[in-house]
Amino acid sequence: MSMGSFCLLFWVLTTALSAGQVQARWPAPVEGDYVVRDFKFETGEILPELRLHYTTVGTPVKDAAGNVQNAVLIMHGTTGSGRGFLSNQFAGGLFGPGQLLDATKYYIILPDAVGHGRSSKPSDGMRMRFPKYTYNDMVVAQHRMLVEHLGVRHLSLVMGTSMGGMMTWVWGTTYPDFMDALMPLASLPVEIAGRNRMIRKMIVDSIQNDPDWKGGEYQSPPVRGLTGAIHMMLFMVSSPLQWQKQAPTRAAAEAYLQNRINGYLRSLEANDMIYQYEASRDYNPALHLEKITAPLYAVNSADDQVNPPELGILDREIKRVKRGRYILIPISDQTTGHGTHSNSAIWGKYLAELLAESKAILPGR
Repeated sequence: MSMGSFCLLFWVLTTALSAGQVQARWPAPVEGDYVVRDFKFETGEILPELRLHYTTVGTPVKDAAGNVQNAVLIMHGTTGSGRGFLSNQFAGGLFGPGQLLDATKYYIILPDAVGHGRSSKPSDGMRMRFPKYTYNDMVVAQHRMLVEHLGVRHLSLVMGTSMGGMMTWVWGTTYPDFMDALMPLASLPVEIAGRNRMIRKMIVDSIQNDPDWKGGEYQSPPVRGLTGAIHMMLFMVSSPLQWQKQAPTRAAAEAYLQNRINGYLRSLEANDMIYQYEASRDYNPALHLEKITAPLYAVNSADDQVNPPELGILDREIKRVKRGRYILIPISDQTTGHGTHSNSAIWGKYLAELLAESKAILPGR
């Protein structure tokens, strides 16, 4: 049996054993912060103190020089945070004993990207005067946090969902020798254009066109603009099959929609949201895909409204990645559109194969 086949069988067995668990048993998460002094953004703007918040699961294993040897970096999507991965749907199939990213063996790092979670963001006080950050800025900041603060100079795996998937591509092209493997989920490695860019612009315009936004200096949330932005965001992440099942009548559909809107209105902040969606404006790792050296598995689902497979982009671009592989998950009762990226039970077997391949290339790690 090949290493890949063995690892795949192991994943199937361990997933089956943990399927009935209410909560996977992984070490307690630990949160921390690192402040980068005088951080210079791509725009040339400088922030005297850039706070980077993170969550870790597991314990670092260090060599004689103090370098961490077992680190894994997992990056979240737009408007999210690192703690979002601590769900049974994601971590429950990965972080437990004997699972693929067993947190008793790996040191798992879940950062809050710049502008998100508890990291520095416009709503901390600067509002629209906050530096206009990009995905490149996010990755550079994370690299500094790993090297300067956590003692991590190499990663066993870099992976991410949605925006985090796009940042995975940026990691691979910016720091190609820093990792053993890459797994971008629900993302494309090209400039944000077409419908994707149009929706992002509609989200930003909806907020900024609300008179209550007041150039970002509002005293109470611009609810009309935020609601319009949420409408666009819901369309991006929608799953026609799952939504039809969950809301099979007119009344159920309208109630479902209102509940989702209410939930987002409680959690989203207008200026932060503008920055979060505009951060993708200069994203374009397609310019440098040949620089990626580690094995990379790009995983998308066929019902993803953000990255629809009929565009043919990954079919074309993955050929430029030396050890790249494109995996398209068919629509099924288990897929949930763009959100399939957070269900490790669906794509975990491919992570198993990726880890096996990276260990075969670098058996000493």
